[in-house]
Amino acid sequence: MKEMLQQYTAYTIWANEKMYGAIGKLSEEQVLQPVNSSFKSIYHTLLHMWDAESAWWQRMKLLEQITVPSSYFSGTIAELHVKMMPQSGLWKEWVDNATEAALQHEFIYHNTKREQFKQPVWQMLLHIANHGTYHRGQLVTLLRQLGAEQIPQTDFIVFTRTKK
Repeated sequence: MKEMLQQYTAYTIWANEKMYGAIGKLSEEQVLQPVNSSFKSIYHTLLHMWDAESAWWQRMKLLEQITVPSSYFSGTIAELHVKMMPQSGLWKEWVDNATEAALQHEFIYHNTKREQFKQPVWQMLLHIANHGTYHRGQLVTLLRQLGAEQIPQTDFIVFTRTKK
């Protein structure tokens, strides 16, 4: 279990960096351009991804009041990149140092609707990885809509091939 989660947390960092490589070639106007997707722009999709990782981190740490970055952050896309990536690094570091018991530990949290749930940490970590993959897929579509010519391959299998 731990080895798989270590791969997923490393993969998330790798895939996000690949996406930022392509997004970083766009103008600030392009990343803020309204698009037809789950979120109103590339910028807001990335901000949501950061919000989610941050909220899950705070839930796992059993914080009573969850504060998401979108409630206070209004920087550029480059600043968003600098701020977002350390959150993914925190997950990788935590998993690298986790015991099997810590991964199996069930924690109680509330979602944004204040509904209470109890989950093992490992399930939450898989959710975070899948959530990021889902939104990176959206970002690929948005990059194509905005005329980006170099779209990175961020499939997990590509990551595993490059890490051998």
